[in-house]
Amino acid sequence: MREADLEDQYRRFPVIKRSEVQKFVEWIHAQPHISDRFSEGEALHFFHACRYSMEVAKQVLDTNLTARTHLDEFFVNLDSERPDIRRAMKTVSIVPLPGATSEGYRVIIGKLDDLNASNYNYADVMKLYCMVFDYWMYEDGIQPGHVIVIDLKGTSLGHVARIGLLQMKKFLFYLQEAAAIRLIGFHFINIVPFMDKILALMTPFMKKELTSVLHMHSDINDFYKFVPKEMLPKEYGGQLEESSLAKEIYYKKLLDNRKEMLEFETRHQVNEKLRPGKAKNASDLFGIEGNFKKLDID
Repeated sequence: MREADLEDQYRRFPVIKRSEVQKFVEWIHAQPHISDRFSEGEALHFFHACRYSMEVAKQVLDTNLTARTHLDEFFVNLDSERPDIRRAMKTVSIVPLPGATSEGYRVIIGKLDDLNASNYNYADVMKLYCMVFDYWMYEDGIQPGHVIVIDLKGTSLGHVARIGLLQMKKFLFYLQEAAAIRLIGFHFINIVPFMDKILALMTPFMKKELTSVLHMHSDINDFYKFVPKEMLPKEYGGQLEESSLAKEIYYKKLLDNRKEMLEFETRHQVNEKLRPGKAKNASDLFGIEGNFKKLDID
């Protein structure tokens, strides 16, 4: 598990002052409830995602690590050998694509492989999704933006019925308030006739910033306006190997770096016993008012 080169990242984003990031790192290491092994590269993701605002980055980082500590179903026991994770690996393809859009945005696609709804567990799939995303970002470094694509081909009402409303609320909270990315687009492709049922699970918890980057495509040609055809897997008309094969590259990385991912998990959690002031729990997260981190809309 090799962290992205720091010098290269600062070179690609000259607007970022390394001295400011290092001040941020000093602040992180001064917090008794945060791991002192949290790296400059990991801190850089937050500083970049928050448009170089030190105070916003501090708040988002604390929200992120607090969420990872208390949202057990998504962020605890990140062991790629666990039966629930291995089952999720068979159920879905989660593929970070090589290359980038013309704007420099990086793209990740998720889709069903096993269409049997009884084998689908939303929490396990989202845990795997977050593991792949974390590994990808760790190796890839900061980027101008990220695009999330969900392919609904083969999705049934049986799958939708297995998504808990509270689980959806928790994940969208994390995505909107705590994820250290600049989310440029959230796309659904091969949309289904019961799209309204899926949106009914999501929209109560979506802020206008997320709503404004949400796109639904029934025509793949419309999707190409956002993600060029040539950088897509074959099943979408592109030149890359199919997702069901490409996914094995990242799943193998998770398995080969099992120990490092478990260390990553520990490093991205807080010790509530050492938090200055009152300790937090999961319910405190959903009581947070205001919007610490607004999604960047370009």
